[in-house]
Amino acid sequence: MSPAESVMQRLARLHPKLIDLSLGRIERLLARLGHPERRLPPVIHVAGTNGKGSVCAFLRAIGEAAGMPVHVYTSPHLVTFHERIRLAGRLVDDAALTEALEACERANGEDPITVFEIATAAAFLLFAGTPADLLVLEVGLGGRLDATNVVERPAACAITSISMDHMEFLGDTIEAIAFEKAGILKSGVTAVTGAQDARALGVIAARADAVGAPLAARGRDWTIARAGQGLRYEDRAGTLDLPAPSLAGIHQHDNAGIAVAAVRALADSRIGAAAIATGLTTAEWLARLQRLTRGKLAAMLPPGWSLTLDGGHNPDAGRALGIHLATVTDRPWHVIVGMKKGKGAEGFLAPILPHAASVWAVAEPEQHLARSPEEIVAASGGAARIGPRIADALAAIVASTERPGNVLICGSLYLAGVVLRENG
Repeated sequence: MSPAESVMQRLARLHPKLIDLSLGRIERLLARLGHPERRLPPVIHVAGTNGKGSVCAFLRAIGEAAGMPVHVYTSPHLVTFHERIRLAGRLVDDAALTEALEACERANGEDPITVFEIATAAAFLLFAGTPADLLVLEVGLGGRLDATNVVERPAACAITSISMDHMEFLGDTIEAIAFEKAGILKSGVTAVTGAQDARALGVIAARADAVGAPLAARGRDWTIARAGQGLRYEDRAGTLDLPAPSLAGIHQHDNAGIAVAAVRALADSRIGAAAIATGLTTAEWLARLQRLTRGKLAAMLPPGWSLTLDGGHNPDAGRALGIHLATVTDRPWHVIVGMKKGKGAEGFLAPILPHAASVWAVAEPEQHLARSPEEIVAASGGAARIGPRIADALAAIVASTERPGNVLICGSLYLAGVVLRENG
């Protein structure tokens, strides 16, 4: 465990809950720290259910292609906490992160505060103290009461696809969840949204009207569609013919469009068509249809096979994966699924099952709050078989077929983190 992670473990005792949505605690701490959230470079604030991390990856890559030092704050991490904070293009080092966390700890004292809130305050300290031209800021959970929502006037806001997830915190209807996500919108700040359920879009549009936020909605204010081997983006400023994005899956076209619309809203002369095109083709994001071509697990597959990792875990993610499996038909798909307790396994699995030659249910010992393989089998209607570990499932898949195939590991970001650590 690194020194920074040791501090995080110590800070966890300050609040009995891992998640307790509120702005009061972090506002109090930031005031004691001298309001670093008021000394940030231009911020693009990103909320939504699915695709937030991918949009952030595209935004970062576009900014860097334009020659801009870019800060990034994302969550959750997959392997180490340091993945969450990128300072002017580089992951934060342990010494700087430890110093920032300890400064927040001293300022906070024994007052109740969640780990995410104090980590966000530490990130703002780091961002305020390091020069950059752009900060890509991902909401942790929801939006309205998320700790990142203390930024009073971002340069632009973006809301990705909204679906049913984290209902215990955000509400049990699409309208309620959309209301929480739309809480990041600010007066006079352009808000970009991609493909949305009509009910969610109605809530977002109403909130935008209420606060006076110009809304740039896909299909009304901007469009993106396949054009030859690439994409064509159009808005009121004109048309861009762009290459296909580096992140796999048709759903990434929407995320790429959101990122393009958001950077166009900045009206920064440095971000032209060339930077946008380069950014779309160079963006990287772990566990989003990520091909694993080397490492311990990849080595278990014979030549001619492929191994793909995705952290998707809710029904909309399942639909996106099902579409991807249906469009990649060079070899049969074998799907290994591990999920977190409390997630809607039936809704996630239903779109995937018709496109899978076999499905295997797993739970890794280090996987946080893992659902049992038996529960996943039940959620699949008996279609899945028990691994029970990823290595067991891979061995069984290879032994059961002579034909090369594609293997997809999916169902949980926590499982994805385990895979990345184990694969090496």
